[in-house]
Amino acid sequence: MFKKELSHFIMINFQFFPRSHGVTKEIRDVIECFKQVDATKDENLHLKSNDMLALLRPGLEALGYQVETGKSRSEQIYVPVLFSENDEIDKYFAADALSADHKIVIEVEAGRAVRNNQFLKDIFQACMMYEVEYLVIAVLNEYKFNSNGSQIVAYDYKEVNTFLETLYISNRLQLPLKGILLIGY
Repeated sequence: MFKKELSHFIMINFQFFPRSHGVTKEIRDVIECFKQVDATKDENLHLKSNDMLALLRPGLEALGYQVETGKSRSEQIYVPVLFSENDEIDKYFAADALSADHKIVIEVEAGRAVRNNQFLKDIFQACMMYEVEYLVIAVLNEYKFNSNGSQIVAYDYKEVNTFLETLYISNRLQLPLKGILLIGY
């Protein structure tokens, strides 16, 4: 029993950037949602991003987050980017989840996180979103896929972690966010 509990404990990885800042209580609450889901989900089940978001939804909603419920227009969460005359929203981006104070945006990715550079799009969009201060990007620790008849294992969490580490250490690009939390699930 102890080994099973221990393996679940290390299935959720996370790193906050910049590394010189600690995790806020609000960010820690999001991490706890992921840990709770990880402790109860079937470890043999390969979850798509929408499946993982559905499992996270009750915990995130209990924290006051708006959470996407589907892909139709009425089920998505829109965050303003640009405003036109009379304070009308002229441009917005969709998010998987948004905190009640609009300061934390969450994006849950699966297979296309690294292979299609979705995590880069998530960073760009969060930087443009009005009032957003923190981005949480959740990616698979391991992503298994077939290519030319062979099974390939990609380590998405590790790749995105290395990218963010390089971004913050190089200090060549200043993001308007207070921080990015990377979660591997």
